[in-house]
Amino acid sequence: MQHILRRRGGAAALAIAVLGALAGCGGGAVKPPPPSLGTVVDFAVPAAIRNIPLTEADGSTTTLAAYQGKAVMIADFLTLCTDICPLISANVAAMARAINADGQGGKVALLEITVDPQRDTPARMTAYQKLYGGPLSNWTLLTASPADLATLWHFFRVEYQRVKEEKPPSIDWLTHKPLTYDVDHADDLIFLGANGREQFVVNAAPDVQGHLPPKDLVKFLNPDGLVALNRPKPVDDWTVSQGLSVMSWLLNHKLADPA
Repeated sequence: MQHILRRRGGAAALAIAVLGALAGCGGGAVKPPPPSLGTVVDFAVPAAIRNIPLTEADGSTTTLAAYQGKAVMIADFLTLCTDICPLISANVAAMARAINADGQGGKVALLEITVDPQRDTPARMTAYQKLYGGPLSNWTLLTASPADLATLWHFFRVEYQRVKEEKPPSIDWLTHKPLTYDVDHADDLIFLGANGREQFVVNAAPDVQGHLPPKDLVKFLNPDGLVALNRPKPVDDWTVSQGLSVMSWLLNHKLADPA
């Protein structure tokens, strides 16, 4: 799977200036995330995007608008990814547990939204999340119709495309059958403030730093996935602590990785 690096933490001078301005809005009690981690933005999310129907792993329907009043992190993923996504989910699950342990779980929503709606059914998402010890109240896996997902991801500028499966093909961890196609996609984290506005973006692979994916997924990782797992790029890749630093800034409450 080829991963698309899009909006990395460039424009450092602009990021520092905006960070300083936004930090003042929260009282300045929590140090802003480092500009090298990502990019500060300030975009309204229109009602047409906020009201797109999204399906949870239990089959219920929700929308981004339903999370108004919470700090939200959105990650793109697919359950049949054999390199980066299992690491993303490991970091997101670790963030969810750290936030819950701090008593802030009700103020945060960590959302993983698929880029593979044809295969990521509620049943498959449920099985995937169970591998990580889920579900967790503040960690939600979501899908939608292909057209609605295309609209949502286009707004957030997340690129993805269906591609031919490699040869030999990877194996489905759930059915143990060969995969018939793959999805190239960006590795993005999109942060929304409690006001519903997009406020921070990270485009980078995860560094799990001990928050390992489930063994049932690790054994299906391809060579690129094993490199990402065992030899991350400390300067470029995001850690649980760094993800929590952005949430700390949005909440104006210091969160820490207890691991």
